[in-house]
Amino acid sequence: MQARAYWTLAPGTGQIRAQQISPPGPGEALVRAVVSGVSRGTELLAHRGEVPPEVAAQVAGPFEEGKLPGPVKHGYLSVGVVEDGEPEWVGRRVFCLHPHQDRYVVPVTALTPLPDDVPDERAVLVGTLETAVNALWDGRPLYGDRVAVVGAGMVGASVTALLAQLPLSRLELVETDPARRPLAEELGATGVAPQDASGDCDLVFHASATQAGLQTALELLGREGEVIELSWYGTTPVTVELGTTFHTRRLAVRASQVSRVSPHRPARDYADRMQVALRAARNPALDHLLAGPTPFEELPELMQRLAAGEPGLCHLVRYPD
Repeated sequence: MQARAYWTLAPGTGQIRAQQISPPGPGEALVRAVVSGVSRGTELLAHRGEVPPEVAAQVAGPFEEGKLPGPVKHGYLSVGVVEDGEPEWVGRRVFCLHPHQDRYVVPVTALTPLPDDVPDERAVLVGTLETAVNALWDGRPLYGDRVAVVGAGMVGASVTALLAQLPLSRLELVETDPARRPLAEELGATGVAPQDASGDCDLVFHASATQAGLQTALELLGREGEVIELSWYGTTPVTVELGTTFHTRRLAVRASQVSRVSPHRPARDYADRMQVALRAARNPALDHLLAGPTPFEELPELMQRLAAGEPGLCHLVRYPD
C-alpha cells in the first residue's frame, strides 16, 4: 500500500512524500488519519533546525523516521480510524503519537481508543493534555493555593484548563500578547499582562519558552514557592536573575517533561496518565485552543506560515476521506 507523509527536508523546508507501507500483521492495525495537530513548540523547533543534537533522540516521537535536522518525519498528534488489522480494533476511533501521515501501520499497543464524547478535533490535544497532567503531578497544587501559569500557548492553556477544575484561591494566566488573554476566561482563569500579575504565588507553571517569561515566573513566587518549568528552549540559551531574592525566599525550579511519569506518582504508569488525559479532553472549553483546519496537502505551506508567526495554538490538519 502507498501512504503520504510530511517530511522536514532541511531547516525551514518541508514536503509531502509518498512511501510504501506493508499490510498489518498480527498485533498491528492500519489507521486512516482523520486529523492531526501541529505543535507550535517542539515541531516548530524541529522545522527551524533548532533541536540540539545531543537531545534529538530524546525528543523523537515513537514512529519518527529519518534524523534531525532532516530529512525527518516528525510529529506526534494524530487521530484516525482503524481500517484493518486486529478484528476487535477495526472501526475504532483512536489517538496515536504518530507523524503527519494519511495512513500508517502500528502495533495496537500504540493506540488509545477514544470515548464517544471526545470529538476528533479535540482528541488531537490528548498528547498535550498528557503533558499537562504530568505537570500537575509534578507541581502538586493544594487546596486554596495561589497559582499562576505564564504563557498562554498550547501547553500553558492546557495546564490552565486542568488547574481551573481545582479549588484554588487564585488562578491567573499571564500572557504578553493581549489577543491571547481572553482565552483565560474561557478556561476558567483570569488573564493578565505580566506587569499586572499577582505576586506571592505558591506555585507557578512556566510555559512561554522565553527567558523573560521564566524571570516573570520567579518574580511571582512567594516564600518557598516553586516554578514548574515546562518550556523547552532548544538551542536558545537562557539567563535569569538568581542573585536577588532567589535564595532568601528559598525558591525552586523543577523541570517537568512528559517522557517520564512524575516521580510524585510512583504508583501510576503511562497508561494511567493517558486515561486521566482522556477524561480531561471531555472539557469543551479546550476547543478554544484549536485553529484551522488546513488540508493535509497544504501542510508544507502551513509550517512556513506558523514559523513566521501565524496566530493559533494547535493548528489542525485535515485529511481527505
